[in-house]
Amino acid sequence: MNVLSLFDGMACGLVALKRSGIQVDNYYASEIDKYAIQIAKKNHPEIQHLGNIEDYESWDLPKIDLIIGGSPCQGFSFAGKQLNFNDPRSALFFKFVEILWKFKPDNFLMENVKMKKEYSEAISELLEVEPVLINSALVSAQNRKRLYWCDWDVDQPEDKEIFLKDIAGGNGGWGKTGIKQSGCVMVGLKSGNGSHEIQRRVYSQIGKAPTLMAMNTGGPTPPLIFIGGIEKGRRLHDGKDLSRNFREGSRIYHTDGKSAALTGQPKGGDGGYTGLYGISKTDYRRLTPIECERLQTLPDNYTEGVSNTQRYKMIGNGWTVDVIKHIFESIEI
Repeated sequence: MNVLSLFDGMACGLVALKRSGIQVDNYYASEIDKYAIQIAKKNHPEIQHLGNIEDYESWDLPKIDLIIGGSPCQGFSFAGKQLNFNDPRSALFFKFVEILWKFKPDNFLMENVKMKKEYSEAISELLEVEPVLINSALVSAQNRKRLYWCDWDVDQPEDKEIFLKDIAGGNGGWGKTGIKQSGCVMVGLKSGNGSHEIQRRVYSQIGKAPTLMAMNTGGPTPPLIFIGGIEKGRRLHDGKDLSRNFREGSRIYHTDGKSAALTGQPKGGDGGYTGLYGISKTDYRRLTPIECERLQTLPDNYTEGVSNTQRYKMIGNGWTVDVIKHIFESIEI
């Protein structure tokens, strides 16, 4: 199979192809980030790098069987300004479409963030397929909802029930605790006001990590993880879906602080608490690059060889490999 990967990053697509057992004869990659290219070459010296996607008309390639890619998402993301196709980064999506027309592959896979319906419908109209929404939480310890457009049928992956406790630490997990949660379980905020509130959120090891980001305010910042022990938090409203926007009734509050104010009618009208308060700095730490690799189901130390800042950035920009592997396992070759 000849594969053309656009916006290739650190070649997560090739990792997924290899993991799914698909024979790749030639893997052509278009990428401009020098650090991502360095890591891709380290792990896959056979990759044939093509350079900037803007130069695609000069590419002289054999018959391409599969084109894959996820164009920059900042203009589509709910976390961004939602400028849709007017954002020059998201406008690169049209290069993906033009390359499909030029090389006419047998199959294609396009990935992007969950976005407004009008944006996804515009993409679907151009690609002539409907997307499937898959949350990486099914195969990893990270909540990461993404849309996947491909011209073959894809089912949802089986839930592997992997949580932060299973990937944290040098040996890949603290072990079983007997407690499971389906979503991002936040236990509080770290002390201080020197950074954006999102960067100060601390998550429990019994839940999922939030979506890894490539760039946050002040640079790439991995999530904070609670290490003080489950007994130091108090979980409210057992059984709720804790993955939705850190709803007030679903938050875990540190028992060393004061209770949040009781409210008469919080969201949902089900009673509960509001507010967050700080936890001791001895009770949390940042996730390491290896732990973030595990959240994306990459091999340990896959991104080793560049600074931690660049590692966090490319991991946040990357794909959850086992989601892509699952998608590839359905393709008819």
